[in-house]
Amino acid sequence: MTKAFFTTVTRIADVESNGFDVAPLLRSDWATGDYVMCEVQGRPGPLYVIERPSGRACQVFDGDLVVGALGVRAATLEGVGDWRAVGEDGAMHALTGAGLFGLATSVSPLLPPLMNLQYQGHLVRDEKLTMRGFCPPVEPMRLDIPIILLIGTSMSAGKTTSGRVIVHELAQLGLKVAAAKLTGAARYRDMLSWKDAGAAQVFDFVDVGLPSTVCPPSEFAELLRELLSKIAATGPDVLVAEAGASPLEPYNGSVAMEMIDDNVRMLVLCASDPYAVLGVQHAFGRKPDLVCGPAANTEAAVALVGKLCGLPALNLLRRRTRPALQKMLKDCIRTA
Repeated sequence: MTKAFFTTVTRIADVESNGFDVAPLLRSDWATGDYVMCEVQGRPGPLYVIERPSGRACQVFDGDLVVGALGVRAATLEGVGDWRAVGEDGAMHALTGAGLFGLATSVSPLLPPLMNLQYQGHLVRDEKLTMRGFCPPVEPMRLDIPIILLIGTSMSAGKTTSGRVIVHELAQLGLKVAAAKLTGAARYRDMLSWKDAGAAQVFDFVDVGLPSTVCPPSEFAELLRELLSKIAATGPDVLVAEAGASPLEPYNGSVAMEMIDDNVRMLVLCASDPYAVLGVQHAFGRKPDLVCGPAANTEAAVALVGKLCGLPALNLLRRRTRPALQKMLKDCIRTA
């Protein structure tokens, strides 16, 4: 068999280093988080790129084999898809380059064509291989440290960039920083950028066997408790956490916020524009401590956030804003 390309969702497993078989299964035997092999089909375009377990990007071509996991995506700005929509013909798409596989059901007209895939079979060793099958039991531990939580008005609102700056500033204070993406769709490079910025350890929901956090809230809550225990076991001084997308989207951001609320010392809202800040305030009933992202790109935007919402806003990419950010971070750690 042609050598396959392995995507980010396989980084918790040994499928790249140890043997397995590939066997087509009946649709009734499919489930979220199953590892599957697909053949790339169609003329390569900008989205014919996968993210390897290392986080590096790799282009793939018509006829290549790729290994990912069945999952669900519900991105407001890009695309929606679900493995449950895959027909008997086995045609599907790479819903993300990180290996989230399913059939796209709604795609933005601004997005290039998604990578077309043809199901070849499930990875099996006596039984099918799943993401959860590679997650050993976790000893429950209480996470009792200050948390800086980043939420957004939507995807691409600046959460990852803002979090990178915040991680950097906390590390510069000599703190052992853990960083985690609690909700969203699998993509490892964001977390690696936080590690490069100074995080001692990085985590995301893939570490507990989820290809995305579009799943029943009760299932997500159980797995988030495992993830928080994993984080606590590393002994960090502070956690910088991102809830991907926005709290009102189907990624269980509101569940995550509720579960960690007692430890959140600073809530950062990354927004696409000042009016979006106002919308989230009203829709979610939560007042953030700081607004950043595109909604704080200019002095005019900062002024409008203050006028509409009465909130402080900082463009964290400007060096002159760092003293104000440092003071906010020191204050939230000191009061923890």
